[in-house]
Amino acid sequence: MKLLLLLSILLFSSLSHAVEVQGRSLILDGDTIEINGVTIRLYGIDAPENGQVCTTRQGRKYNCGKAAEKGLAALIHSEVSCTGENYDQYDRLIAVCHSNNREINAQMVLSGWALAYVKYSTDYIEFERAAQREKRGIWAGKFESPADFRSSKWRSALASAGKPGCPIKGNINNKGEHIYHAPWSRSYSRTKISLSRGERWFCSEDEALRAGWRAPYR
Repeated sequence: MKLLLLLSILLFSSLSHAVEVQGRSLILDGDTIEINGVTIRLYGIDAPENGQVCTTRQGRKYNCGKAAEKGLAALIHSEVSCTGENYDQYDRLIAVCHSNNREINAQMVLSGWALAYVKYSTDYIEFERAAQREKRGIWAGKFESPADFRSSKWRSALASAGKPGCPIKGNINNKGEHIYHAPWSRSYSRTKISLSRGERWFCSEDEALRAGWRAPYR
């Protein structure tokens, strides 16, 4: 009896901490969406960044970050439902999402437009192996893992940062929106910073978010 009571309490506790979000989604990048103002990072996967370039089997360069976004869009046919229990340091809900009775996280890895993010989860390793065997998505050519791409871009941007150790650009666009661009963002190289306009450099994405800047939608 005591065991059943304990199991009931644990089950209730687990369910009470789960966050469910449902609705039409805005795609921010290959592994991040927004639903009803809630930013959601797809659990257990890592897609190419929106400024990342990969190579096809024939040697042609292409924007694999944009291709991953298109791959994600192809999986979303109507409303999306997401369930998660934790938030990351950027206040994004870490969640497993479904659309049209399919799990989006797994399908992104299976289609070859995302890797299993083994730093945080081993749930999608078999899906990644299948994509690699079938040479789907980025596996059809050569690519740098998203994590390695971010690291290399960060290191190279440090040398030209307007503030030592702080390579993230805090831009204010013509609409007055405060948008930060990390070194791996698509618009990073052409974004200029004007301190006189209130623009600034940030040392981390977390710092930019706390200051009221947001990541670019594309």
